[in-house]
Amino acid sequence: MNLESKIPEGPLAEKWARHKFGLKLVNPANKRKYEVIVVGTGLAGASAAASLAELGYTVKAFCFQDSPRRAHSIAAQGGINAAKNYQNDGDSVFRLFYDTIKGGDYRAREGNVYRLAEVSVNIIDQCVAQGVPFAREYGGLLANRSFGGAQVSRTFYARGQTGQQLLLGAYSALSRQIANGKVKMFPRTEMLDLVVEGGKARGIITRNLVTGKIESHSAHAVLLCTGGYGNVFYLSTNAMGSNVTAAWRAHKKGALMANPCFTQIHPTCIPVKGKYQSKLTLMSESLRNDGRVWAPKTKEDAEKIRKGELKPTDLKEEDRDYFLERRYPAFGNLVPRDVASRNAKYVCDEGRGVAATGLAVYLDFADAIKRDGRTTIEAKYGNLFEMYEKIVDDNPYETPMMIYPAVHYTMGGLWVDYNLMTTIPGLYALGEANFSDHGANRLGASALMQGLADGYFVVPYTLGDYLATIGHADKLPVEAPAFKAAEAEVKHMVDRLLSAKGERTPEEIHRELGHIMWDYCGMSRSAEGLKKAKGMIQDLKKEFWTNMRVVGDAEEMNQALEQAGRVADFIELGELMVDDALAREESCGGHFREEYQTEDGEALRDDANFAYVAAWEYKGDNQPEVLHKEELVFENVKLTQRSYK
Repeated sequence: MNLESKIPEGPLAEKWARHKFGLKLVNPANKRKYEVIVVGTGLAGASAAASLAELGYTVKAFCFQDSPRRAHSIAAQGGINAAKNYQNDGDSVFRLFYDTIKGGDYRAREGNVYRLAEVSVNIIDQCVAQGVPFAREYGGLLANRSFGGAQVSRTFYARGQTGQQLLLGAYSALSRQIANGKVKMFPRTEMLDLVVEGGKARGIITRNLVTGKIESHSAHAVLLCTGGYGNVFYLSTNAMGSNVTAAWRAHKKGALMANPCFTQIHPTCIPVKGKYQSKLTLMSESLRNDGRVWAPKTKEDAEKIRKGELKPTDLKEEDRDYFLERRYPAFGNLVPRDVASRNAKYVCDEGRGVAATGLAVYLDFADAIKRDGRTTIEAKYGNLFEMYEKIVDDNPYETPMMIYPAVHYTMGGLWVDYNLMTTIPGLYALGEANFSDHGANRLGASALMQGLADGYFVVPYTLGDYLATIGHADKLPVEAPAFKAAEAEVKHMVDRLLSAKGERTPEEIHRELGHIMWDYCGMSRSAEGLKKAKGMIQDLKKEFWTNMRVVGDAEEMNQALEQAGRVADFIELGELMVDDALAREESCGGHFREEYQTEDGEALRDDANFAYVAAWEYKGDNQPEVLHKEELVFENVKLTQRSYK
């Protein structure tokens, strides 16, 4: 299979403008003749559905939540990047492009990343026009703060709830189109299969999560805006409903899955408390603007803190190790997430971790409060501090926060070209559901940027090119054999899940899968551990289908059935992630192979052999997937060993 990225020719700064001019257009009067399905209503999905409806297309939007505004985008805290250079501190579109390429450890396409940086400036204008209440300076200008992997302040924010405010802006635009009759909304509806006929995406099969009814929906094109697959690890900062099912079912119908082993571990999360915990909570990266990360210098002091014999506030300054500031003086506490996470792990592995488990370090605001005053810190981070205190029952204004890395985001996803189309014509993937912009590590505040860039400013242009090519008559009715066959396939899967009469719940098996993935395919990986994990996942898959029990019936609200289907997909994805991590014999970004590291423990890339996108093709149940490679070409940045020192 030849993977054509369709990156346009010409100078980097002119690629997107030239490409837009070369795209085919759909006449405004003809747009209403086309139907588009949008699956997912987070930032990418809501912005895409609203924008396409505004252009005149007829849109069907689907979400498994009871309202579009409950999409997980609403949980994003810290901010959204844009190269506005309001601070006059040296930022530019090219610098944002460079920081993103470097932050991703040179494993992303130049063309896609530059376009992202280019349209970032438009996103802020769009959101301000919608009424998004970004933080402002005293004089009324929009405020900025810094995030990891950058030495400029380019992050726009709405206190610690930026995702919520951005999603409400997109939701308001979506609601307007629903009221206008241009978008038909299907809440509490889960996509369970993609219909492909004649080599093109023709529609989807869904299950109504309230009644259990299986239904077919036809369209000229399908947009998957379904987020990432971090819950393959069970414990993550993702909403518990977040899943890979829509993307995975599309993968099994022919859409290649790219770089699945590229997962992001966020350094500042509230540590795991107990065995039966089912969710982790993020503490925004923005906190590292003012908070200082440290651990005790000695194991003895750490042991005393763990036993409650010593308070962190009683530890003298000379007995604290501000390890990020010590190791990375140029960036300090604002190194990229993969770097900060690995260093926290190293400290805890040395026995210097705190909390009862020994798996935590401190994020301390004492110096910032002394310098700026509690009122200033409260204005910046008050809702985050309140959230922390409610969960941990400790006051972070008086005692340092305890933090530890946790799964937060997935850079891997469905392979897409420059137009955001997958390897199935007519099927697009937007936002975190695709692989395109972040390489092996996403910089903080770039997820919201990508989701809105794809939905507001990219797919409204590129989708028209495909639709103009096929014509409005090329739409398959839901009575067609392809839809009936797909419906039968989905019903068979549902019946198979319900017929399992073993002893274990889907939750138990999901938790076990999460432990395997975290231990062997998490923050650090090795060939030996990955091979062991592959065998364990294969055994767990057999256990799932022979000793799992799903209670209830198909034609009713049945959350056990929902979870069982999602766990089945996570198990298959987990095995592919392990295969991908095994095949990539280098360390880069969030993919850290213990065999490939520098003398001081940093990721050691192998650009000669692995400067490519790994795109995997499904070949059938229990069959090994086939690896296809898209070589990455770098014409505007020099490949160097990443350094934040």
